[in-house]
Amino acid sequence: MRTTAVILHGPKELGLESLGLIAPGDDDLVVEIAYSGISTGTEKLFWSGTMPAFPGMGYPLVPGYEAAGEVVEAGANSGFRVGEHVFVPGANCFAGNVKGLFGGASRHLVTKAGRVARLDPAMRAEGALLALAATARHALAGFNTALPDLIVGHGTLGRLLARLTVAAGAPAPTVWEIDPLRQTGAVGYPVMAPEDDPRRDYRAIYDASGAKGLLDQLVMRLAKGGEVVLAGFYTEPVAFAFPPAFMKEARIRIASEWTPEDLTATRSLIESGALSLAGLITHTRPAADAADAYETAFSDANCLKMILDWSGHA
Repeated sequence: MRTTAVILHGPKELGLESLGLIAPGDDDLVVEIAYSGISTGTEKLFWSGTMPAFPGMGYPLVPGYEAAGEVVEAGANSGFRVGEHVFVPGANCFAGNVKGLFGGASRHLVTKAGRVARLDPAMRAEGALLALAATARHALAGFNTALPDLIVGHGTLGRLLARLTVAAGAPAPTVWEIDPLRQTGAVGYPVMAPEDDPRRDYRAIYDASGAKGLLDQLVMRLAKGGEVVLAGFYTEPVAFAFPPAFMKEARIRIASEWTPEDLTATRSLIESGALSLAGLITHTRPAADAADAYETAFSDANCLKMILDWSGHA
């Protein structure tokens, strides 16, 4: 079996190639991908060559962990049937020396059935956003957590955090955004520049920006005993001045990637209408234009989420 996939041979050395696929087993699915998303977090770091040391890292690499498509082969023990639509969080299914640490940007994927989630076919390209929405849900859920009253960054993750907070029935959070191009598009919550916000009593601040050097500024905006949640991905050491944090008795929490439970809960929120993914996909390109699509995704502030459309590939 062979497929067409995006492959990174090194920083900014990206294109489409024909790759071999491992043979599926009785527990596996073969999924024909219709849409795959480009992450402006970890994928950008691999594309730019700035990713810190990470298990399984290296080139050549098939990027991507946001893929939606249709089951075209279902193993006897998979519990799925041909024709079902699923979300696939990447796959390590490529033959040879190609690394599949993520491996979702491919026309076909071979994956264990237990890793995928069923999708409503009507979701179409929005189905590729399921993992990002689940990541936002994971940051909000868990032991002894507070919903945000301040979110830093109005990109896709920041918008999902805000929408989930509103969907939970909590007061609308404030969102900080320094780029005027991204200050629009809010539904039911205010967006402003940090310097326009006088508050110094936030209970829970969620940083979705991944920007360096923000922690001291955020600590100063906390109420006593408040929490800063680091929901982005940080390539440099995260440091803060101890005395202000000491005076605030601040808590700092790191939110990692989603769990299967987050995926299930998020899908239910979407299916019930409590969480909308509308307006988050701003750009779609044919997979044949992958090199330009990745460049745009990482350099154009107007691009919240870039989707590759694989329909033109066999």
